[in-house]
Amino acid sequence: MEEKLLTPDEVNSLRKELPQWEVNQSLLRREWQFNNFIDAFGFITKVALLAEARNHHPDWSNIYAQVIIQLTTHDLGGLSHKDVELAKAINLLE
Repeated sequence: MEEKLLTPDEVNSLRKELPQWEVNQSLLRREWQFNNFIDAFGFITKVALLAEARNHHPDWSNIYAQVIIQLTTHDLGGLSHKDVELAKAINLLE
């Protein structure tokens, strides 16, 4: 299946479908606060395995116990179903 950008209506529906994520036309963004660096790094490791299995990799940062993840499909310049699928999989890690 050829990957394509989500329509504006699909992006708008994500606000209800993924309420924990900040949603705009070009990316999904979410922050987590953990108790310490080890917990944050463990979470990042789990996300890395999910991303690698999907061959779809997030932009992220880690500052001590904080993790910020941004999802976008760089090839297309915006959001695709790959981003939605990865966001849902990440949500299941909690």
